[in-house]
Amino acid sequence: MSPDLLRRAPAALRIILPALLLFSGPRLGHAQEEDDWGDEESMPVEIHGFAEAAVGVRVVDDPAIADDFVLAEVRPRLDVSYFSDPADLLFKGDLVADAVTGNLEVDIRQALVALRAAEWLDIRAGRQVLTWGTGDLVFINDLFPKDFVSFFIGRADEFLKAPSNSAKFTLYAPWLDIDLVWTPVFTADETITGERLSFFDPRTGQIESAETLGGALDPVLPPKEIGNGEFAGRLYGTVSGYELAAYGYLGFSKQPAAFDTAVNQPTYSRLDAFGASVRGNLAGGVANLEGAYYYSVDDKDGDDPTVPNSDIRGLAGYEREIARNFTLGLQYWLVWTRDYDELIDNSPEPEFEPPEAKHTFTARLSWLLRQQTLLVSLFTFYSPSEDDAYLRPAIEYDWSDAVKLTLGGNVLLGPDTSFFGQLKNNSNVYMRVRYSF
Repeated sequence: MSPDLLRRAPAALRIILPALLLFSGPRLGHAQEEDDWGDEESMPVEIHGFAEAAVGVRVVDDPAIADDFVLAEVRPRLDVSYFSDPADLLFKGDLVADAVTGNLEVDIRQALVALRAAEWLDIRAGRQVLTWGTGDLVFINDLFPKDFVSFFIGRADEFLKAPSNSAKFTLYAPWLDIDLVWTPVFTADETITGERLSFFDPRTGQIESAETLGGALDPVLPPKEIGNGEFAGRLYGTVSGYELAAYGYLGFSKQPAAFDTAVNQPTYSRLDAFGASVRGNLAGGVANLEGAYYYSVDDKDGDDPTVPNSDIRGLAGYEREIARNFTLGLQYWLVWTRDYDELIDNSPEPEFEPPEAKHTFTARLSWLLRQQTLLVSLFTFYSPSEDDAYLRPAIEYDWSDAVKLTLGGNVLLGPDTSFFGQLKNNSNVYMRVRYSF
C-alpha cells in the first residue's frame, strides 16, 4: 500500500487489523456456513450456465439518437466451479453478441481463487462482483462498481453490479467479522457516455449523444499507479438480532462528476467515505438505516466547481408482506451537499447544480402468483427536489425449471436538467428469454 493511501486510512483501522490478526480466535464452521466450503459429498467440478436473448426498444422519439434499439443481444454464459481443499477455482463468463454496437464481446464476470487460509481467514482474489450495504437499488456505502447502462436498458438486475479485479480478505473473530478489499487499479462505474443512451450535457445546455457531440464522452481515468487503487473495509456483527456494520472507503468517486478543463472531459476526483448501517426486524417487517459521509479530498472547501463537494448521505427503509405473497418496500434517500453556498458562488452555471438537499423516495411492489412462478413487480423512484421520476415495471414468468420469460420497462420523467429527466428520451420496453442449464 502506498504512503499516500496509508496517510488517508483511518487510525482506528490501522489498529484494529493487527489486533485481529494477533488475537482473533477460531470460529470452527463459520467459514463453511459463509461459502459452503469443503462439502465432501458434492462433485469437485460443477458446470452451469444459460443462454439469453434480449431486446429493448425506445417508446419515445429521441432527436439525439437515430437508433430505436437500446438492447439487442444474445448472451450465452458458462459458469464453472472447481472445489478442492483448501481452495476453490470459480469462473463465470459471458459471450455477448450485441447488435446495437455490432460487437462480439467477452464479459468475464468472475475468475477467482477462493482460499481457506486459516480457520479465521478467507481470501478471494481475482475478478469478482462485490457488494454490501442495506439499500434496495440505492447504494450508500457500497462503492464497488456499477453498470448503469445495463440498468437503464433492460438487462437483468445482476448486471447492475459490475466486476472488479480485487483481493478480498474476510477475518472471523468471536465478536465481529471484518472484510478488507483492495482493488489495485481503480474501477469506475459504467456510466452513460452517449453511445447508447442520450443525456443532458451542461456544456451545451441540451440533450446530447455521441452522434450530436461527434463522439462519446471519454472520462479521464486516474493513472494506473499503486497509489491510485481503492481500499474498502467493513466491520460487521449481530447484536440482539440486529445486523450492525461500519464501513470505510479510500479511492475515487465512481462517477466522472469532476471535470478536467485541460482536455474538456469529465474525470474522477479523490473520495474518502465513512459510514454505518443497522438492519433488523421491526413491526412484522424488516427495517434498515444507513448513512455515510463522502469527503471530497480534492475540494476540501467546496469552492472548486470542477470537483464535487463533500456530502452527507442517509437512507431509511422498511419492507413487509402486506398480504399473502404481496410485499411492499419503501425507502427514503437523502443527499445533502456541504458548503453549498461556496459551490453556487463559484459555479459558472449555478442553474445546473443539484439542489442542496436532494430527497428521493422509492417504492417496490412485488406480487407472486401461480404458485410463485409468476412475479409482477413495480419499482419507482421519485424525487420531489428535482421533480423527476423513474418507473421500472416488470413481469417474470418461470415457464419451466429451465426457461424464464421477462417483460418490463424503463420509464423516465422530469426536466432535462434533473438526474432521471435527462434520460426520458431513452424510455423503453424490453423482453428477455433465458434458458438455464
